[in-house]
Amino acid sequence: MPYQIDLFAVFILLGIVQAVFLSFVFLSKENRQNHANFFQGLMLLSMAACILEIFLMYTGYIADCLFLVDFSEPFAFAIGPSFYLMIKSLINGSVSRKEKWLHYIFPIVYFFLLIPFLIQSEDYKYNSWVYAYHPGLPFRRVSIDYDPRWLWITDHHTIMSLFSLLIYFVLGVWEVIRAFRSRRESLLTPVHPVLRKLRAGVLQMTIATLIIYIVKYFNIDDTGDHLFAAYISFMIYLTSFRVVRGSGFFRQTTLVEPQKYKSSSLTSDTQKELLIKLDAIMTRDKPFLQPGFSLPDLAKLLNTTVHIVSQAINEGLGKSFFEMVAAYRIEEAKRLLKEQPNIKVEEIAEQVGYNSKSSFNTAFKKISGKTPSEWRSA
Repeated sequence: MPYQIDLFAVFILLGIVQAVFLSFVFLSKENRQNHANFFQGLMLLSMAACILEIFLMYTGYIADCLFLVDFSEPFAFAIGPSFYLMIKSLINGSVSRKEKWLHYIFPIVYFFLLIPFLIQSEDYKYNSWVYAYHPGLPFRRVSIDYDPRWLWITDHHTIMSLFSLLIYFVLGVWEVIRAFRSRRESLLTPVHPVLRKLRAGVLQMTIATLIIYIVKYFNIDDTGDHLFAAYISFMIYLTSFRVVRGSGFFRQTTLVEPQKYKSSSLTSDTQKELLIKLDAIMTRDKPFLQPGFSLPDLAKLLNTTVHIVSQAINEGLGKSFFEMVAAYRIEEAKRLLKEQPNIKVEEIAEQVGYNSKSSFNTAFKKISGKTPSEWRSA
């Protein structure tokens, strides 16, 4: 059969490449210490595996690597848990190891149940591909002594994976609703940056789930899978855009020092009011606990511009934004170190927004004059 290369194929292939690249970023040694990054990285890898198989099946390149037929089925069951645990991590800061195993145990078990199929001959897997993507074409003659998919679960993978996705989608939405209620914020106009991220994630997964269900309903077997694979690729592109937009690369300084606040309209009274409001938000909502908390995020919470907030902090507090955030984080860490004596220092660092223990120790020593361990034992 000739290879089928069209716009869908190119769009999906680029999505696969970006998903793999992003997963390495999210799962890097420093970034994966943030639980939300870790689960988002696993979700991206699982998506990449699923749309890679769809790409191979759709284009016909699977004929050159038949051993990969249906290899992504266990990964499909990991997308839902990864999405749900990512949401819980964004809301609560972390999840327990027990909870991780609880939600990932089924994809692992499913992999072992799939082994009888995975070890089948290429002729058998060729028939599986033709059955799913090219119904009506002749099969190859195959003789086997047993049914590789003798369990109902492996024989009805599509139904089970859609059910898993739906269950975890509902659980994730429920967690997001609870988070909005606890913060008393509107779902339509959230102020906190994490709530905006949660809303965006739920919206994307809602559309993805609907597209998958619609495509599966109107297409025979897997003949329409390239349609939702294209949308998943689009979601990956959006993630890339958000990562790049949130990067500090484009905010690099130059050797020429700019004249700060030359034309600023910030008065002394306004500055005082802004700093009071800033302290109230930082004390009450503690947005600094999020590792990615930035100056633009703070400006949105204060309903003003980045320029005004930066000037208020620099002139009113005599600190940079990062020095101010570090001060709030270390004060929170001091409290947690005393109140939670059995919690490791690494976990305390993670709870207050640091991705690495070394960065936390350096900041703590600089501000308090002691190491976290010395502070705890004092």
